[in-house]
This record gives sequence, C-alpha cells and structure tokens, in this order.
Amino acid sequence: MKWSKKKKIFIIIDFIMIIILIGIDQFTKHLAVLNLKDKPAYSIIDGVFELNYLENRGAAFGMLQNQKGFFILISCIVLIAICYILFKMPEEKKYNILHVLLVLIASGAIGNMIDRIRLEYVVDFFYFVLINFPIFNMADIYVSVACVLLAFVMLFVYKEEDLDFLNIRQKKIREIK
Repeated sequence: MKWSKKKKIFIIIDFIMIIILIGIDQFTKHLAVLNLKDKPAYSIIDGVFELNYLENRGAAFGMLQNQKGFFILISCIVLIAICYILFKMPEEKKYNILHVLLVLIASGAIGNMIDRIRLEYVVDFFYFVLINFPIFNMADIYVSVACVLLAFVMLFVYKEEDLDFLNIRQKKIREIK
C-alpha cells in the first residue's frame, strides 16, 4: 500500500494524539491512586461533583464484573477496526472530525486496557453525586463523548457515499459495472 505524504502525516498525528491522550489518562489515574486511594471522597462542588477513588473490575455501570479477558478481546477488536478505518480513510478535510473521534475512542480503549492488564481493574475517580452517575475516568470520557459525537456525525454530517471507503465489496461491484 502506497501512502501519500499527507496520509503519512495524518497517521503520525493520529498516533501522537493517541500517545498524548493515553498519557493524560494514565497520569490522572496515577494522581487518583496517590491522592484518593483509601481516603474519603474529595468534594469539588458540594453535593454535585467529587473525586472518589474506585477500582472498577467491570464495564460501565459496574456490568460484567471480573471479565478481564472479554474486555481485552473487545478492546483489541475495536482497535483493529479503528486502525483499519484510519488507514483506509481518504485524506479530505471533511474526514478530520472522524480522525479525531476515532483517536479519542482508541485512546480511551487503550487507557482502560492498560489498567486491566497492569492492575486487573480500571481506576475510576470522577463522580457526579447530584445525579448518582457511575464513577468514571478520562478514558471513559474520551470514549463516551466520541461515541455520542460519532453517532451524530454519522447520522447528520456524512452521507452514505462519504463512507464508501469502508466497503471494499461495494467498490469492487461498482468497478465491475
């Protein structure tokens, strides 16, 4: 596969952003362990938002407790799909938002996977007391925000033909016609 200089730059920037975002995630988790573990919650906005250390051995909302292998497998599948899409994605400016969203999802998946492999659990520490929202971390923010925005752009920004680069079979059928 021959890539243009612009494509190589896109991939390098994606990789650098993933490293930076993982670094932020891991650094904030490290700070949470140092400053919050075995201590009472630290209130940021009384009755609304606090920092509260939690070792999460499950998925979002505490589902699927102690399923480390399953989470690592799913993360790997998601990462392979993201790499495939990033490598196949056209270089046009209209795909920049898709690059950013996929980088956020990859960063979150890798950040939490690092915890699962290294610690057997994911370090969570942000807690919205007001709505009793499950405790979460930076990686969760990356994935959640990116998935919501990805759904929005897939529904309202991109047209079906904008995503033809993902469907190899469709392209081959058109070439035959």
